[in-house]
Amino acid sequence: MKNKSRKGFTLIELLVVMVILGLLAALVAPKFFGKISDSKIKTAKTQIELFGGALDSFYLDAGRYPTTEEGLQALIEKPAGMEDSEWKGPYLPKEVIPKDPWGNEYVYKSPGEHGRYDLLSKGADGEIGGTGDGEDIVSWR
Repeated sequence: MKNKSRKGFTLIELLVVMVILGLLAALVAPKFFGKISDSKIKTAKTQIELFGGALDSFYLDAGRYPTTEEGLQALIEKPAGMEDSEWKGPYLPKEVIPKDPWGNEYVYKSPGEHGRYDLLSKGADGEIGGTGDGEDIVSWR
């Protein structure tokens, strides 16, 4: 009689491995995705600080902040009607205004309700206001 060696896994063994992998994924995934959310919030705060520095440089050169109509675009392109001696930009290193980490445009208003200008990201929900991940990231806090 020949000795048949068993090759492969039984269905029970495969199911046990899949259950273990599922449990590991259920434990690790929420922590991992929480880190991604935190990093997007930190990125938005950092970008708002960068815009704040560029807006202050614009203010030092022009004696005013860009108007709401001029927007953040005034940091990379000289606004119409502005003298060359007033605008010494570009004030940002890139040729386009970056979007927030969720792919939305930053909201800029000048004069602002909370200071000379208001600058905010709408957060993960893309709406003004919100809580948790959807909370706005603002320049005045």
